[in-house]
Amino acid sequence: MERQRSFSFKSTRSLVFSFTISSLFFLVFFTIWVSKSTPSILQETNFELNKTSLVVSLKPLSVQPFSDLAINSSSSDLKSSIFVDTHFREPENISGFASISVIKRKGNESVTSEKDRDGVNGSFSTVQESALVPETASVEEKKSRSISTQRIEVQSSENIAEETRGAATQEKNEAPNKEGIRKKKKAPISVANIKTLRNERNKEKSMRECDVTKGRWVYDENYPLYTNSSCPFIDEGFDCVGNGRLDKDYMKWRWQPQDCNISRFNASRMLDLIRGKRLVFVGDSINRNQWESMLCMLMGAVKDPKKVYETHGRRITKEKGNYSFKFVDYKCTVEYYVSHFLVHESKARIGSRRVQTLRIDAIDHGSSRWRGADILIFNTAHWWSHFKTKAGINYYQEGNQVHPQLDVSIAFRRALMTWASWVDRHINPRKTRVFFRSSAPSHFRGGQWNSGGQCMDATQPLNETSRTGYSEKNSIVEETIKHMKTPVTLLNITGFSGFRTDGHPSIYGRRPGKRYASSIQDCSHWCLPGVPDTWNEFLSFHLLSKIGSK
Repeated sequence: MERQRSFSFKSTRSLVFSFTISSLFFLVFFTIWVSKSTPSILQETNFELNKTSLVVSLKPLSVQPFSDLAINSSSSDLKSSIFVDTHFREPENISGFASISVIKRKGNESVTSEKDRDGVNGSFSTVQESALVPETASVEEKKSRSISTQRIEVQSSENIAEETRGAATQEKNEAPNKEGIRKKKKAPISVANIKTLRNERNKEKSMRECDVTKGRWVYDENYPLYTNSSCPFIDEGFDCVGNGRLDKDYMKWRWQPQDCNISRFNASRMLDLIRGKRLVFVGDSINRNQWESMLCMLMGAVKDPKKVYETHGRRITKEKGNYSFKFVDYKCTVEYYVSHFLVHESKARIGSRRVQTLRIDAIDHGSSRWRGADILIFNTAHWWSHFKTKAGINYYQEGNQVHPQLDVSIAFRRALMTWASWVDRHINPRKTRVFFRSSAPSHFRGGQWNSGGQCMDATQPLNETSRTGYSEKNSIVEETIKHMKTPVTLLNITGFSGFRTDGHPSIYGRRPGKRYASSIQDCSHWCLPGVPDTWNEFLSFHLLSKIGSK
């Protein structure tokens, strides 16, 4: 009996011992299985999270030095730079972790990205040195480094996703970096387009900086821009061909600036520019000269001449001083208002006599007609050289005071200040572009207009011209403009017009049968076609240059 109990006890202990040993083995194998399977799951998860940043390749894997890992993510360098791709392989080592290899590709090799498969833009991120796991590293070290790599890659994927979500907003608000280059562009720009844009900008810059007043007159068979027979708006005083002038070379000279080119006047473009607007000339008869030139030049683009007419039915003559021509198809007007001095011509009583005076402190009473214009071209100078204005005796008036004597330069300056004040008060620079044309030179030889001065023999431009033609009055105009609130463009025509002693009517300012009845020659005004056409080319140049800079 005792022996039987001893056997029973021993059998029970043996069973307990065997169960314990089995449990330990089970736990060991279970732990090994878990340690082998868990990293694979993590690595597979990491692979899915980084779909947008990885490139799949079937090429053989190789380890490259860390120096080859630097990747330039700039869009401008992707085509020419070396691409670095990160690849995952099936578990091969005992730890079950995927190995990382870096493949160096040249720019001309084909790359299959996730964009090709899923329509998502591929993105490259720099691989950290710690992500490279040597084959000889321990299991724990490999595990630690792999988890660190996974965290880096997951963070990179989150950043890429965030950038993708905000791409639309960033595209609009992206600020240039220190080099002035935007990191993102809506569309690639070809080298040819960049060169074209650069050339256009350089051309615009050179045109803005070009001094068009420096140059020379060149003979051009493509001129004039119109003929006397094609333009019905040339009045008798400027119609030199109609008055019997036989030589025609004075029509064929074109001004060529030395540093740039001025485009030939384009009537269609000019009419489009003033469509629905008012182009207004204000000044003396020299401005009427330019205004008639503008009418004739614009007629070159008019299909039906009957759709251009004077709104009051007036015929252009020297006697009438206010005109407004309507271009029906363009809904615009080209107007002229006479104002010899821009300030008010008046009368005052001195003792028992009533004399003519010039109110240099009051704007011309016709100024209400100038308001509302879109383009204004002013001038005054011609009448300031007449005897009465030059003498200045009992002529210049301010308020109720008539100055017994006042220097003409002082009077001219005060009159210009009055004009400038009116412009600053009544002209809206957002609507109206203001020009002031400088004085046009006269070419009397052997006396003045009323003392035998003449220019009849001139048939070619001068080779040289005296710079004294740029008078003190022009300097006063420039100084006045600089102190104005309203921007005013000086249309400086004095210098290059000084060469054109051949461009005046001379004895051809009257109809045949009248020209020889008087000894007076006109060496102040200009034949049409002729020099004033170039003034209008300058005007068009300034207007179009302003639009181009905007």
